[in-house]
Amino acid sequence: MKLAALFSGGKDSTYAIYKAKQMGYDVKCLITVFPKSSNSHLLHFHSIELTKLQSKTLKIPQLTSTLDSDESEEEMNALKILLEKAKQKFQIEGLVHGGISSEFQKKCFEKICMENDLKIVTPLWKINTNEYMNDLINSNFKFILTSVSSDGLDQTWLGKIISADDISKLNKLSSKYRFNLNFEGGEAETFVVDCPLYAYPIIINKSKTIWDGYRGRFEIEVASLDSNAR
Repeated sequence: MKLAALFSGGKDSTYAIYKAKQMGYDVKCLITVFPKSSNSHLLHFHSIELTKLQSKTLKIPQLTSTLDSDESEEEMNALKILLEKAKQKFQIEGLVHGGISSEFQKKCFEKICMENDLKIVTPLWKINTNEYMNDLINSNFKFILTSVSSDGLDQTWLGKIISADDISKLNKLSSKYRFNLNFEGGEAETFVVDCPLYAYPIIINKSKTIWDGYRGRFEIEVASLDSNAR
């Protein structure tokens, strides 16, 4: 079955594509809606412009839309238009997304797929958090934290490629400070710099870290593909 993938550039949406391909689905295109700001309840924000570079190394074409509002209704309308384009251009029959536990997101995406006569594929739904985070590392996913906004997560995590040891540390911190280990509650945002789906890894050439004492972000200003790495 041909799928479009809802894609933000983070670990969840990228790993959902990876799992969908393992399940035998044919991912024909990426669908990315650029929200107006980080206030969006439906869509991810940090580093989303860089999804264009990820699309290139994934060798999967991307359909995009940029919004002037953070209203969920406008985001849904933009998604609907992009799905209609994907049906026409790539003959998709379904949509895969990386939702894990957000009932709000799940219902929104189910509604839009039903309206567009599309199947929905959710390989990460209700996945065991510990197993998932370790599976990412064991599957050679390399991702960094591009924002943190939770007790227990300080500026030292920003821009860091997460290792197996880091997962253990995060597990302890999540228990102590009561945040979601998989960051499903928005405690952190991620960006995938390399994985088995990439033709080439992504190099961060220029960046800056912004920290206000409680929350912060890692802004990637310039990035490129490392064509000598494979």
